[in-house]
Amino acid sequence: MSDINTLMGKQVSILLSGKTSFKGVLTDLGQDILVLYNGNQFIYIPFLHVHRIKKTIDKNEFVSNPTESAFPDEMDAISYRKILTNAKGTFSEIYVTGNLTFHGYITSVLNDYFVFYSPVYKTMFISMSHLKWLTPYNQTITPYSLSNESLPVNPSSVPLQRSLEEQLKREVGKLVVFDAGSDPMKIGKLLNVNNNLVELALANGDTVYLKLSHIKSIHLP
Repeated sequence: MSDINTLMGKQVSILLSGKTSFKGVLTDLGQDILVLYNGNQFIYIPFLHVHRIKKTIDKNEFVSNPTESAFPDEMDAISYRKILTNAKGTFSEIYVTGNLTFHGYITSVLNDYFVFYSPVYKTMFISMSHLKWLTPYNQTITPYSLSNESLPVNPSSVPLQRSLEEQLKREVGKLVVFDAGSDPMKIGKLLNVNNNLVELALANGDTVYLKLSHIKSIHLP
């Protein structure tokens, strides 16, 4: 980390998986996450998806250093898990690999996944290994201009297991939607979960087996 630390407070460009790139000021570093300020928002990016970080000197895209942090009670030493925990209850945008973007609130952080409340999809389970970046919104903004009273951002009343596989085992027999329904073979009745394999009955009755490690988001309609 010592070499990368020389980029703190500097203008950088960051290349992520999927050839996504960001430019801005590198404001913080942890062992498994970094923070970029693009002039408007803080972007929290797990190192898992970072391919390249490079100092830039483009004066036309200069970004001033921020005067405050995204989270008022930001911790001294950041980590991916601490950031997720600190973001609980803060309206945020999360971008999941596979071009899936959700808006809402983190409500719980478990071993390998976190629970996310979306006004559109309701309670969701998000794999921590597939979160590409998180962007907190200004505290005065609410999703879709909804009133705060209509947003249940308290921790889910659903009993939560420590791992995503164990959580899915509790949902066997229910209809599930994986990855926001982007693929019709990821929508169906959950039949079984075992050894990182998910057995799903599709709408036409066919059975498909999916690798749990490749599933990015889960919600129950």
